[in-house]
Parts: sequence; structure tokens; C-alpha cells
Amino acid sequence: MNEMEVFALSSAVYEKLQKAYQSIQKKIPFVPRTALILGSGLGNFAERFDQEAVIDYHQIEGFPVSTVEGHKGRFIFSHIGGVPVVMMQGRVHYYEGYDMNEVVMPVRLMKLMGAEKLFLTNAAGGLNPDFAAGDFMIITDQISCFVPSPLIGANVNELGTRFPDMSHIYDPELQKILREEADRLQIPVKQGVYVQLTGPNFETPAEVRMCRLLGGDAVGMSTACEAVAANHMGLKICGISFISNPGCGLTESPLSHEEVQQAADQAAPKFEKLVEACIQRM
Repeated sequence: MNEMEVFALSSAVYEKLQKAYQSIQKKIPFVPRTALILGSGLGNFAERFDQEAVIDYHQIEGFPVSTVEGHKGRFIFSHIGGVPVVMMQGRVHYYEGYDMNEVVMPVRLMKLMGAEKLFLTNAAGGLNPDFAAGDFMIITDQISCFVPSPLIGANVNELGTRFPDMSHIYDPELQKILREEADRLQIPVKQGVYVQLTGPNFETPAEVRMCRLLGGDAVGMSTACEAVAANHMGLKICGISFISNPGCGLTESPLSHEEVQQAADQAAPKFEKLVEACIQRM
């Protein structure tokens, strides 16, 4: 690829992002301070608050649409304890067949809306033998090298630097807030490293052992690529994984999406309470 082709690719990514933003700009009711991605189990979190605007992904020019059951596919704008928040109700996954630039497009779009912080949530499989189904894990670091980086290819200089530092991808001060609020609410939390694999198949027992040997505590099919893109743009990031099940090989039961969704739904009241409290503290 020559220099002109690199520039053209960079321009195309940014132009597509700008067109998506311009197609909904007049529908955005306020400048959000915090962006929240609602993972499995938190899909109904947005219903707790007055919805000042709802933008369906289908209304956004060139925007990817979630195909996963239980992911509604829309942005919801609400104030949570006085904090202006944009919530992503239904994320897009790499395993759905989208290019990685499309997978992280929602994160980049929320940054263009004005968000300064990104709160990531997900349901994940437990790798750490000290974790049990039903635990919450504050994400302290991640392993994302099993999926393509969203920064591969021509750098979009308007979004960030070519070689962004990843020393503290999850902001230490935001992690401190998560721990303090969990303690105040008497909600036990773990902390650890999140590993993203491609999916959509669940991990084999050997893959679970590999991820654990690498230092992983939880494994899933999202989140890490979003954090890379957000860090590239200078967003402050925090994240919580709900441990919906032990990883394959740590239990004799076969894994299923229905099991994950059911466990996440059962944990939703505590999860929602914790997320709401943390957003107000940020």
C-alpha cells in the first residue's frame, strides 16, 4: 500500500464516522459526559431513567446493527443522578462478521458526541478458580491480541496518535471509585484481567487453560477492542465483568448463550445498582 492509499483509507474511516454523526446530530439532546455500554444482564438498565432521546442504530448512516438476541440496538440518552449519559443498548461483536473498524464505530461515535469517560460492562466466563458464577470483576487490565486491533491500517490522526500507550488502559482513579461504591453498597467484587477471544463459539478447555496461563481472570467476546479504540481517543475507561459461568473445563456442564443470559438477568438488580452509583461518583 503506497502513501496515497494509506491516506485514502484513513480519510474513508473518518469520513464514514463523520457522516454517521451528522446523520443524528440534531437528535442528540445534550452533550453526554459518560458513555455506557450495556452488556448482557444490563439490557433493561436504561428503562430505570427518563429517556430524553432514543436513536435506533438503523437511523444512523453507515452504522453496524447488532444481530445478537437480547441486544436491542439503540442509543439512549438520559440523566443519571444529574450526569448526562449516552447508553449503548446492544453492542456489535466481531464474530457477527463486521470489520473491526465497524465494531468500534459506536465507541468512536460516542466520543464525537462529547463523552469523556467510557464505562464498559459485559458477561464473561470465569478463568480464575477463585471466581464463581455470580461474581462481579472490576477490569484492571486486558489481553486483546487474539482479535485484530481496531488501530491496524492507516492511523486516523483526527482520533489519536499512531502508537498510543496502553500502560493504564483502565483508569486507576475510576477503578478506585468502583471499589469504593461496591464496598459502600456491600456488593462483593473481584478484580482481574479480561481476555477477549473472537467467538462466537465458547472456549475449549485447552483454550481456557491457555488464557489462565497468560494471566487472564475472565474471558469473553467483546470489550477489549472497544477499550483499545477508546484509549486511542483519550477517553477515561473503566469496566466491570459479570462472571456468568465458570470457563469450559472448570465445570462439567456444557455452556450455552441461554445459560449466560439467565445468570446475567438474575444478577441484574445488583449490577444496575452498582453501575448507577458509580456513574454518579465519576
